[in-house]
Amino acid sequence: MEVGDEAGQHGPTWLVEQRYRAVLEVVDGSPVSEVAIRYGVSRQAVYTWKSKYEAGGLEGLQEKSRRPRTSPTRLPSEVEALVCEMRRTNPRWGARRIAFEIARPPVEAAPSRATVHRVLARNGLIRHQQQKHRRKYKRWQRETPMHLWQMDLVGGIYLADGRECKMLTGIDDHSRFVVVSTVLAVPSGRAVADAFVRAMRTYGVPAEVLTDNGKQFTGRFTKPRPAEVLFERVCRENGITAKLIKPYSPTTTGKIERWHQTLRRELLDVSGPFTDLPAAQAAVDAWVHTYNTARPHQALNMATPASLFRPNPQPEPTVVVAPEVPDKQPEDAAEPQGSVGLLVPTSAQAMEFEAVIAASGQLGVLPRIQRVKLGQDYAGQRARVWADEHTIHVLVDGKLVKSVASRLDAGNLHELSLRGAVPAGPPPAAPAAARQGELQPGAVVEIDRNVDQSGIAQLGGVAVTIGYELANQRVTLRLDGHLLHVVHDGVLARTLPAPIDADQRASLRGARVVTGELPPPAAGAVRVERKVPADGVIMVARQRLRVGRTYAGELVTVHVEDTYFRITLNGADLSLHPRKDQRPVTRFRAKIHAPKL
Repeated sequence: MEVGDEAGQHGPTWLVEQRYRAVLEVVDGSPVSEVAIRYGVSRQAVYTWKSKYEAGGLEGLQEKSRRPRTSPTRLPSEVEALVCEMRRTNPRWGARRIAFEIARPPVEAAPSRATVHRVLARNGLIRHQQQKHRRKYKRWQRETPMHLWQMDLVGGIYLADGRECKMLTGIDDHSRFVVVSTVLAVPSGRAVADAFVRAMRTYGVPAEVLTDNGKQFTGRFTKPRPAEVLFERVCRENGITAKLIKPYSPTTTGKIERWHQTLRRELLDVSGPFTDLPAAQAAVDAWVHTYNTARPHQALNMATPASLFRPNPQPEPTVVVAPEVPDKQPEDAAEPQGSVGLLVPTSAQAMEFEAVIAASGQLGVLPRIQRVKLGQDYAGQRARVWADEHTIHVLVDGKLVKSVASRLDAGNLHELSLRGAVPAGPPPAAPAAARQGELQPGAVVEIDRNVDQSGIAQLGGVAVTIGYELANQRVTLRLDGHLLHVVHDGVLARTLPAPIDADQRASLRGARVVTGELPPPAAGAVRVERKVPADGVIMVARQRLRVGRTYAGELVTVHVEDTYFRITLNGADLSLHPRKDQRPVTRFRAKIHAPKL
C-alpha cells in the first residue's frame, strides 16, 4: 500500500496503519472509548491521532524524532575524534588516561572520564571482559617513600644468541618509583646482592625490603638446615628489615608483579630479542626513566612516581687511610678510578668477620676468590673468620676448626672491610704451613681432620687408624719428627708412628706450624657405656662382666682401669671385677637397637 511505503521512510509501517484505522473507525461513528480499548491505548491517544490526521493527513500520523533541535553541551566532533584516535594509537590506555592526556594542554572543555568512556563505548572501542576470579584483596601502602622496597626477579629478556636473561627489579612501595632494574646474565646470589648494593648507593638505604622466598633472597628453606645467604647478610649489615611473603602468595608483592606485566606489554613484547646484554640494559633504563618521570600512575591519582619519591641522604664515604709504606707510593698518588673518597692500601692488615656456613659445608671468604670446605656437619652454624694475606683461620663457637693458606691479597682484604669486616686481633693459631715455603728442620706441624665412623682419618692420602673411641670426632694431628700425636679436646689421646715424611708435610692441606708444648695425656680411667641385656651380663674387651638381671635395660658406665673394671649407674658403684688381660677396648658406646614392631 502507498501509505505504508510513505510511512516507512519515518517509522514502522504497521504503526501508521494502526493509527489510520483507529481514526477511520472514529470518523465512521464508533465511540472513542471503545476504539481506545480495542487498540490498547488511552482515549487521549485516539483524540491526538484524530487531530494530527485532520491537520496533516497521513504525514501527521508518522512517528517524529524527539531529538532536541540544539545540544549546547554536546562534545565537539573534533574532541570525539581525538579520543578515538588516542585509543587506536594506544590500545592500553583507558578512559581515565585518555581524559588525563587531553587535559594536559590548556583546553577550554576537557571531557571527563565518564564522557570519554561513553565515546569509546559508542564507537565500539571497548571490549567488555568477564571477571574470572572475584576475590577481595586487602590493599596496603607505606606512608612515606624509602620505607619499603618490593623486589623480585623476572625473566623473559631474550638476546640474539638465544639466551634468556633475568632482571632484578625493585619498586618503592609508596611512590611506585622503580629503584632497581638490572639485567643479569646469571641470577646468582652474588649478582643480586651487587645490584642491590648499587641501588642503595644511588637512592639510599630503605628501612624494609619485601621479597618472595627465592634462594637468592633467603636461605630459610636451604637443606639440610637453614643458612644465611648474601642478600640477607647485606640487609643485616645495613640495618634493613628483610620481610618474606607467605609461600604461594604472590599478591603480597602485587605492586612489583603488576609492574612486571606493564614491562612485558609495553617493552619486552614489542622489542624482540636484544643484540647483547648492554643493549638490553640500555633499553630497559630508557623505558624505566620514562616510567618514573613522565608516565602518570593511576594509583597515584595520575601523578608520576618521581614526583612522590624522595631518596634518603647519602652518608659520607668511609675513608680508609693506607698505612705508611716507604718508597712504595708517593703522597700525591692518584685515587683509583671508580672508588671516590676511598684510598685502597697497597698492603692491608688482617681482618675478622662473621659468616654463616652454607648448606654445602663451604664458607665463602670471598666466593669468587676463595672458599673453605668445612663439611656439612657445620652447615648453618655461624663462624668467625680471621684472614690475612698468608693464612685463613675459621673458628666455630670459639674453637679453631680449620686453617688454610690464604689466596687473598691486599685489595681483597680491603674489599672485606667494605663488606663489614673489622681489623683483626692476634691470630688464633700459627700461620699455614703452605705459605711458609720449606719447613725448617725439626718444625712441628698440626692438621685438623675428621675421624670417620670406623675410627680412620685421612692424612695426605694415607689412612691413619685413630681408634673407635674417637669415631665421628674432629681431632688435631700433630706431626713431630717420627711421631704422630692425636689431640682431642685439649688432651693427648694417642701417639702413633708418623705416616708422612718431613719433606712432604708442608704441602698437606690445612697444615700449620706450631711452637707450643704438647698437651698432657688424659687423666683417669677410660670410660665406656653398655646397656644391660636381659641376662644381666655385659661384654667389655672380650671379658664377661655380670651386672645382674635387676639392672636389665639400664645404661651403665664401665671404668676400665689397669687391673680391674668398675661398673657404676648414675654415679653409684654397682660392682668391681678384676681384669684378666690387657686387651684394648674397641667399642666405647652402647648398642641401642630400635624396638621391634
